[in-house]
Amino acid sequence: MHVSQDKTGLRLFAIAMLVPLASAPARAASSAVEKLRPDVERTLARFKRTDPGIARLVESAAGYAVFPRIGKGGFIIGGAGGSGLVYERGKLVGLARMSQVTVGAQVGGQVYSQLMLFQNKATLDRFKQSRFEMSAQTSAIAAASGVSRNAKYSYGMLIFTLPVQGLMAEASVGGQKFQFTPVSR
Repeated sequence: MHVSQDKTGLRLFAIAMLVPLASAPARAASSAVEKLRPDVERTLARFKRTDPGIARLVESAAGYAVFPRIGKGGFIIGGAGGSGLVYERGKLVGLARMSQVTVGAQVGGQVYSQLMLFQNKATLDRFKQSRFEMSAQTSAIAAASGVSRNAKYSYGMLIFTLPVQGLMAEASVGGQKFQFTPVSR
């Protein structure tokens, strides 16, 4: 009888030790969301100020992701990365991290903001499954007054960018990979 009490106590101790570990990623994601939220809100407002038609597109999209700051740099070999928040029908659903490695004619460095609109639930769901990678054919639209009037979805996405700082002689979004972490609200 003494042995079974020891095993039960050991099991309870093991469970008690694992619970904080299991909730650590959720706490980390929640912390990242709280840090990003003000920048995301300012960035989305900036996109809408740049072209008021973007607000209509955001409202009609199945979902969207806002990356306030994507840093990109390179000299022949380059890389980029940034974090953003993902919304489904206006409700926060997750945190996204973007990474990109490029090889080719490129020089310089830049920081830019990116707004990704998802045309339908299927495209958004694929993004949320972290199986999302932009192909070389994917192009972004530099946000400016009036560009939303002629903007068309391609592969279920519509992507706008705004420069933050820097200059780079290459500005493609192809090859970007995304990792999605859901958050509860």
